[in-house]
Amino acid sequence: MRFGKTLQQATYQPWKEHYMDYVKLKGMLREHEPEEDSPWTEEDEQKFCDEAFNVQLEKVAKFQQDTFNSLQKRVDALFERLKTLAPSPDSRPGAKKTDLTADRLRAIESDLDSITNDVKELRRYSNINYTGFLKIVKKHDRKRGDRYKIRPMMQLRLASRQFNSEQGYSPLLNKLSVMYFVIRQHVEDTTRGPSEQLPPVPDVISLGQETKLGGERYTSQKFWVHPDNLLEVKTYILRRLPTLVFSQLATAKDLEVSDDPTITSLYFDNSKFRLYSNKVDNDMKATSLRLRWYDQLSAKPLIKFEKKTVGEHGLGDVKRFPIKAKYVKAFIDGGYMMEKTIQKMERQGQSAKEIDEFKETVGAIADFILENQLEPVLRANYVRAAFQKPSDDRVRISLDTNIAFIREDTVDRDRPCRNPEDWHRTDIDDSNMTYPFKNINQSEVSLFPYALLEIKVKEDDSRRRPEWVEDLMASHLVHSAPRFSKFVHGVASLCDDFVNTLPFWLSDMQTDIRKDPQKAFEEEEERRAQKAEGDEVVGSFLGTKVSSYKPARHSPLAKSHISERLAAEMSRSVGLSPTGDSAATPRGTVLRGGASPRPGGYGSTSLFSGLSFSRYKRARQAKRQQPLPEGVEEPTTWIKNAGPLKVEPKVWLANERTYLKWQHICVLLASMAVALHTAAGENSIAMVIGILYLTIAVLTGAWGWYMHRVRRTMIHERSGRDFDNMIGPMGVGMALMASLILNYVFQYRAAFSQLDGNGNDEAGGNSSQAFVNELRF
Repeated sequence: MRFGKTLQQATYQPWKEHYMDYVKLKGMLREHEPEEDSPWTEEDEQKFCDEAFNVQLEKVAKFQQDTFNSLQKRVDALFERLKTLAPSPDSRPGAKKTDLTADRLRAIESDLDSITNDVKELRRYSNINYTGFLKIVKKHDRKRGDRYKIRPMMQLRLASRQFNSEQGYSPLLNKLSVMYFVIRQHVEDTTRGPSEQLPPVPDVISLGQETKLGGERYTSQKFWVHPDNLLEVKTYILRRLPTLVFSQLATAKDLEVSDDPTITSLYFDNSKFRLYSNKVDNDMKATSLRLRWYDQLSAKPLIKFEKKTVGEHGLGDVKRFPIKAKYVKAFIDGGYMMEKTIQKMERQGQSAKEIDEFKETVGAIADFILENQLEPVLRANYVRAAFQKPSDDRVRISLDTNIAFIREDTVDRDRPCRNPEDWHRTDIDDSNMTYPFKNINQSEVSLFPYALLEIKVKEDDSRRRPEWVEDLMASHLVHSAPRFSKFVHGVASLCDDFVNTLPFWLSDMQTDIRKDPQKAFEEEEERRAQKAEGDEVVGSFLGTKVSSYKPARHSPLAKSHISERLAAEMSRSVGLSPTGDSAATPRGTVLRGGASPRPGGYGSTSLFSGLSFSRYKRARQAKRQQPLPEGVEEPTTWIKNAGPLKVEPKVWLANERTYLKWQHICVLLASMAVALHTAAGENSIAMVIGILYLTIAVLTGAWGWYMHRVRRTMIHERSGRDFDNMIGPMGVGMALMASLILNYVFQYRAAFSQLDGNGNDEAGGNSSQAFVNELRF
């Protein structure tokens, strides 16, 4: 289907005038006119770019932002109305609900339905216009792009606008979810008695997806990891979970013994990419089908057919069965139904229930392939590192790197990527080609620039997610990628000519996902504050006691020294410790603050240990006061010390600049001392003062050199101690003050001696002249 027709069908009529004018932009390209008849000029290029960037894009972005702001105000107003209807804290749990309150809540629910419909339409509006802009600039580059390539510019502009970003809609949807839950529990659940247990408050802020594996339910969340942060993430996980080693004996020819196996997933779809469209449109019955194997296909690994269906409430159900490579083509064509495997299961004496379940799975997948006319369209190849405790499967983490997507389709019958008579690309598998697949047409390969981190936590009402998992998900090292799919991303990257909808996360591909630690900390604080506000309303209506909100402590991994100092100053202004807890509870500051484990300190805190103003000293005291949790050992190697040493130039130059300042003071004091000593003549007092100043100058220079070497060593060792020190400045200041006081005392006594006639006039004159010279210098 042409995109122009798709845009016309997807148009929401009340907003018809605010959609991009795709037909006008397409007409400006004069796509069907030959170049000889209508040459593309500078003026044509300027008109097209002005219309696309300054008129159409600005119109769409402004309408989207204005509509979103209006919806947000409506949601906030309803939330305030809901809070006014919440029972007072003194009301008894399970108290009878009044009809008046129920009527008001139903009125709020009606308004929520209207807002929810508008939010859905706005998301569709953002998505279809986002796709339209990318489509039209691709047409431009293909038809008129001999001298001008504007698609990269459009991608950057779309990424800066953020009108097709899931992260922008998440807070709004979370608040809507809270209000829906409260209203339906309070109005519809009227049959529950006062003594019956109330349902638990859901974590409505969670963006995870539930998956059913081996009869257990897991909540799965996905994140992107920048290559610069990959080592830190791996190290952080390895301190809590061991690497899951895949064994050849355990998997019966699946793998060789390897910590990080290579995995190949072969995804199925039809020529119209219906499975892809269902997943992008968030269809409640979206289904994906793939073949999956480890290592190279020439090693004859065990291949698995996997079908994953997303059901109600985002719950995913996975069905799979193993198959040999020589039977795959026959199974896809419908000529083989795993009869030999079924006979083998019967000979092995497996139960009738297991055999029936196997037949049901095989039949369901075979029917699904034939009904939808599916065939392999995309290959995803990646290296996986898995982390899990052998005897504890509550937390399962996988980290995929070297991710590559390869076209496997035969949509273009004139130039198919795969032999239509085979089920896989023999040019890749027969030659054991590996990442980055340079020996095939590069237009058929897309390399994903990030690593993919997936965290699966078993659903258990009695336990919450481990704290270290929460810290990792909230850290600056990962970028949240809710509902990210390798299948969807690969098709959108390589087959965008054949699809008319694109996933929302494509806009994030044009931005730097690395975050400042302080910014990530503040974003997590805001998210937790919003969740606490929703939990408070839910708890008020349900009569449950919701834990009070406490600001988060540190970001889970080492933050920069400057950001920690700023956070500490901000926390002290509101009466909190730098960790975010009350000053009396500095829990976790040692393990997360990034302080060096090396004992000792310098400065005023080493002289007055009871009165500590140093973050490093506070962290050391907290470590002595707070015992480590059970099962946690003090690390011998710190995360911040992992990897090669990278010193920021501004840090190094700051140390050099401070050293030069100290030497400058040294030269000034020495110059004054020499001048005073020279002008003293026979005056012994002036000579003594000059020598004293010279001594202070020498000590100042020595102190500056010593601190320069100490701070240089701290930078090399990546120490977490404070760089500031007050002993040197205080010592120099006190020495100068003492010298001036002594000079004044000596001159005072000399002046009175002269008045009493006991002094020598000449000596007094010389002394006065020396004193004048001293003041002059």
